[in-house]
Amino acid sequence: MGKTEKYDHMKLIRQYAGGHSTLITLGRFLAAVSAVLTLIPYYELWKIIRCAVKGEDTDKIKVYAWSAVAMIVGALFIYIGALLCTHVAAFRVQANMRSSLMRRIITLPLGVFDEDGTGKIRRIVNDSTAATETYIAHTLADKTVAAITPVGLLVLVFAFNWKIGLFCMIPALIGFACMMSMMGKDMQEKMKQYQDALETMSSEATEYVRGVPVVKTFGQTVHSFKRFKACIDGFCKWTTDYTLMLRFPMTGFMTCINSIFAFIVIAAFVITKNGTSNADILNIMYYIIITPLITIALTKIAYSGEAEMNLIDALKRVDRIMEIEPLKESKSDRKPADHGITLKNVSYRYKGAGRDAVSNVSINIKPGEHVALVGPSGSGKTTLAELMVRFFDVTEGEIALGGVNVKEMSSAELMRQVSFVFQDSRLIKKSIFENVRMSKPSASEKEVLDALEKAQCMDIIEKLPNGIHTVIGETGTYLSGGEQQRITIARAVLKDAPILILDEATAFADPDNETRVQAAFEELSKNKTLIMIAHRLSTVMNADRIFVMDDGKCVESGNHEELMEKNGLYRCMFDEYTKSIEWKVGA
Repeated sequence: MGKTEKYDHMKLIRQYAGGHSTLITLGRFLAAVSAVLTLIPYYELWKIIRCAVKGEDTDKIKVYAWSAVAMIVGALFIYIGALLCTHVAAFRVQANMRSSLMRRIITLPLGVFDEDGTGKIRRIVNDSTAATETYIAHTLADKTVAAITPVGLLVLVFAFNWKIGLFCMIPALIGFACMMSMMGKDMQEKMKQYQDALETMSSEATEYVRGVPVVKTFGQTVHSFKRFKACIDGFCKWTTDYTLMLRFPMTGFMTCINSIFAFIVIAAFVITKNGTSNADILNIMYYIIITPLITIALTKIAYSGEAEMNLIDALKRVDRIMEIEPLKESKSDRKPADHGITLKNVSYRYKGAGRDAVSNVSINIKPGEHVALVGPSGSGKTTLAELMVRFFDVTEGEIALGGVNVKEMSSAELMRQVSFVFQDSRLIKKSIFENVRMSKPSASEKEVLDALEKAQCMDIIEKLPNGIHTVIGETGTYLSGGEQQRITIARAVLKDAPILILDEATAFADPDNETRVQAAFEELSKNKTLIMIAHRLSTVMNADRIFVMDDGKCVESGNHEELMEKNGLYRCMFDEYTKSIEWKVGA
């Protein structure tokens, strides 16, 4: 139940299960056997009632009773065996699925994480695989029981008195029709919309939490985060509309499955209108006991259908990650002749965007040259820098490093040539030593200490309880944004790559940290090709060349003096920047 389009989810599950796929089949078979054994005691119960009504020997009743108990216990142990099989298979599927996802994720272009967001990808890795594990471990066995039980119930319901059985089936059939109307062709799409809404709200909530200090500082409310507020309102409207859409079918379903007793009463009046016999009493008593099973069976069918739709949506989200093509890995062992970078007519458009983020840009950066990319927000500065090191592949044009097209270099060789320092510093919950050594796993402790010293980090190390072996985030050990930035710079110093990209690297540093960070940059950028992305124009005045970006195009280039003489966009930006830093309270 719940399938609204052809999607062989079980085939995909068996692929991830590998050699454990037979356990899934075995688990379903055992669950079916358990369902059959569970129904047999109800036949024994009918015989017990018959003996009691006829006043027969109690020894027979004992035999029937112990037979029913044996069947119930046997069904229980067989069902436990079924769950054991499905759980082992489920854990294997989840492990294989997460391993496959992570193997795929580490091959993806780094730009994918900017486009889709790490929150969405993390949710797919965690929640989608968990939904698959839950379905295989629990729902699959329950679904098999839900499929077998109605067949057995039909036999039991019509075997003893078909008239009463027919009355019992009327509300069951109406309820089943109501349930199927809720699981129409649009239900799978509704389930996708529901998961999309949760995914978006989760992502926006993360951004909101990160911005709480700003919200509290300036006395704002959730309304200041329009996207977060909009996605909450959208989710509220969607769930309200969805609930209203299902209210009548759900009301009908719940009313029908819980009104079977009323139909038994009607059946009793019809059957006994011409007098009552022992057989009639026996049958009525029996149907009073057995009819609740119909309600349970229909409820299980409904929930198994919903669980299957959740599973299909989860698997499709996993497929979406697996279908993202990694950048083509060059088999060439070509190495750059020098550390210059050349861009020829480069254009790039983000997925789903209506226009190019970077359009027809041609730049030549000489080896050892220090250049800066400046321009208004959204002008394409960061995108251009990411294209240089193949976070994405260009839509048009060509980028060459040392005369070699970046597409013709292996990713390992390209990464050896470049170090990055971004405004959003990323440190993992490990020691300072391990965080810095990520850029050069073979580095000794002395090399790491030298890198930390060059990055102006010794004041940080001195105040930590275990020095460079202090784990960040453990027992209340935290670093400020500027301190984290300096640790990130130490990582780049240790790597000692010939090309360095700095993306707004001092944007969130306080004045003391900014001074130290700038000193660290001076040490780090010696004898390197340096590409700086900055809004603070005072930090790029000494650059050999400055490229001014606007609306995805490079509109100006030259050194500070040359650009000031042109009286173009750079001069306008610099004048505005100068006014902003000279502004004083009461001026």
